[in-house]
Amino acid sequence: MITAIVLIKTSVDRIPEIAEAVAALDSVSEVYSVTGKYDLIALVRVARHENLADIIPGSISKIPGVEATDTHVAFRTYSQHDLEAAFAIGLDA
Repeated sequence: MITAIVLIKTSVDRIPEIAEAVAALDSVSEVYSVTGKYDLIALVRVARHENLADIIPGSISKIPGVEATDTHVAFRTYSQHDLEAAFAIGLDA
């Protein structure tokens, strides 16, 4: 599974509507409304690298009100949940 973090600049007056439209896309797992240079952050998860072209420039960038995107592809995923599960292997509850 390939994960991409997509930073999205939008029309300020349409942030909620754009966030809902992005969240409704099949490969988008989460959308966050954030402060700073960008208005939204979307997590995109796809099976193949080539699928990123379908979802990011092919769908997200075409939503009315999306002004720009900046995409970062994850090399690895680290999370507290994963670490806790790894340390619990072999332990009786």
